[in-house]
Amino acid sequence: MPEVILVEGLFDYAVLWQAGFRHVTARWARILTPDQFRQLCDRPRTVYLTFDVDGSGQQASQQLAHRLRTQGIVTRRVLLPDGHDPNSFFLSRAVTPRQFHSLLEAAQP
Repeated sequence: MPEVILVEGLFDYAVLWQAGFRHVTARWARILTPDQFRQLCDRPRTVYLTFDVDGSGQQASQQLAHRLRTQGIVTRRVLLPDGHDPNSFFLSRAVTPRQFHSLLEAAQP
């Protein structure tokens, strides 16, 4: 089953791409276009929602997870440390790709 890491912004996308994660895509802030939604739902897959840890990021993650699940998509919420998005997580902690992969493995439904 294909996997996709969905992040909120271009910097998050760029840092994950640089770390070797090629199955990553970004939406603009908290907006997912209808075309993006259709592409995420076009085949069976797991979508790892890797949004900001703040309240609005987690709320958006929960809402999108619900929408995706109604289309038969498996979702997992990646929980980063408080105050971080993927970009700040990699930059401030000198995180290795393996450490981020561990977060993917621990992602919650």
